[in-house]
Amino acid sequence: MESESLPILPIWASKPCIMGIDEAGRGPVLGPMVYGCLYCARSYEKTLSTLHFADSKTLKEDKREELFEMLKANESIGWAVDVIDPRELSTKMLQKNKINLNEISHDSAMGLVAKVLNLGVLLTEVYVDTVGDAEKYRIKLSEKFPSVKFVVAKKADSLYPVVSGASIVAKVTRDRALQEWVLDETAECINRNFGSGYPGDPETKAWLEQHKHQVFGFPTLVRFSWGTCTSHFKDVVEVLWSKVTLGNR
Repeated sequence: MESESLPILPIWASKPCIMGIDEAGRGPVLGPMVYGCLYCARSYEKTLSTLHFADSKTLKEDKREELFEMLKANESIGWAVDVIDPRELSTKMLQKNKINLNEISHDSAMGLVAKVLNLGVLLTEVYVDTVGDAEKYRIKLSEKFPSVKFVVAKKADSLYPVVSGASIVAKVTRDRALQEWVLDETAECINRNFGSGYPGDPETKAWLEQHKHQVFGFPTLVRFSWGTCTSHFKDVVEVLWSKVTLGNR
């Protein structure tokens, strides 16, 4: 699956550039969370606003696909994504030194900034849809990348075209990831009728109930750290681990 635009640095990237960052799939109990970014020369910003990018949640799937293909073909635009596997999300959130979803989100966004800077792009301004307290997030980003001006705002995907573009990159990438997801547990005859993947979706709830295993839990598509999964664990088999004491040799 595509993960970024071509790494060959275009001429415009050596001039002051802006970037937008947004995510898709923060709330669902199924599938990956995807962070996407879109960047271009600051001088291209006015043209960018005429390309009809909008918050991906307000667009129909075929329109998002059309816009994604258009921006991929546009040599004045660069993009990249970070696809975070559901197993990684659950592991980080349940490990002894827990990493919460906000921290995972921050790390992903900072990874994208670092990636684009390392390509040699002259990023001067980055617009980010906030996760948690906007000002604390802005300070965190600014301390990490002091040469870049950060604008962190709620609903940034509807305020700044460069973030709207990033929203489309993230959403289409996540949708395609779900469509193309290779289910590891094929022997269990798992069906793909899991609905939207959001906890409140009756189809998703029914899929979770149908595909839980009393010993092994859920398929790897599921973020088993989500509270939504707790109610499905009432009748699972309890596993007891025996303590092994190692003597002196």
